[in-house]
Amino acid sequence: MNVAGQSWTLLCRVRERAPLVQNITNLVAMDSAANALLAIGASPAMVHAVEEVAEFVTIADALTINIGTLSAGWVESMRVAARTANRLGKPWILDPVGVGATSFRRKVAAELISLRPTIVRGNASEIIALAGFAEARQKGVDSTQSTAEAEASAMSLARTLRNTVVVTGATDLVTDGERVVRITNGHPLMTRVTALGCALTAVTGAIAAVESESLAAATTATALFGLAGELAAQTARGPGSLRMALMDALHGLDEATVRSGIRAAPSG
Repeated sequence: MNVAGQSWTLLCRVRERAPLVQNITNLVAMDSAANALLAIGASPAMVHAVEEVAEFVTIADALTINIGTLSAGWVESMRVAARTANRLGKPWILDPVGVGATSFRRKVAAELISLRPTIVRGNASEIIALAGFAEARQKGVDSTQSTAEAEASAMSLARTLRNTVVVTGATDLVTDGERVVRITNGHPLMTRVTALGCALTAVTGAIAAVESESLAAATTATALFGLAGELAAQTARGPGSLRMALMDALHGLDEATVRSGIRAAPSG
C-alpha cells in the first residue's frame, strides 16, 4: 500500500466530487467538523432531528455519528440514521466519544456497533472500552492509554464487526483486523484543541464517501489530517492559532506536500 500516493488520489477525488457528509455530531464539535469538511473540499450537513435524519441520509454520500453530547432524542436519531445508511449501502462512521465514562454511553455505543458501522474511530481508551477487553482507564473523554495498548482490542473489534477501526494517539493505528497501518503524522499541540478528533471523524466520512475500501479511506483521512496538523504547528503560536492554521493547511494540501510528508507503515 502506497499510502502517500493513495492519499493524494483520494483527496483529489473529494475535491472533484464534493461529497455531502451528514453529521450527527456533538455540540462542541459542530463548527470544527463542518469547517474541516469545507477545507478539504467536501460539503457538510449537521442534521440531527429525528424527523428528517432518514430522509437526509438518502441524499447524503456518507454519515458520521458522534456520541459526545448525548441526549435521548439524539440517540433515536442516531439509530434511525444508521439503519437507513445500512439499508441504502452508504458508509457511516462511529466516533464513540467518552464511551467508557458512563453506563448510558456504553449502552448507546453497544447498540450502535450492533448496527455495523463502516469505520470506528476513537482514542485508545475508547476503543478498549468498546471492544470490551478491559475496563478502560478513561478520564472524561480523554485517553489515558496508548495506541499500542489498544492494538489487540482494535484488531478484535474490526474482525468482529468486519470493518475498519482507527485508534488515534501519538502514533495512529488503522486496522481491518488483519492488516495494520501505523501513522506517525501529527503534532502534540493538536491535543490542546478540543474537537479535532471529532473533525477527523467528519473528514473520514468524506474520504469514505469516495472510496469504498474502508481501510484505505480511514488510513487516508487519518494521514492527511495528521499531516495538516504538523504543517499548522509550524506557524501556530498556541492552540487558538493552531485551530485556524489547521483549516488553512487542509485547504492548501498539494501533491508534493502529501507525497513527501505522509509517514505511514503498513504491515500484514
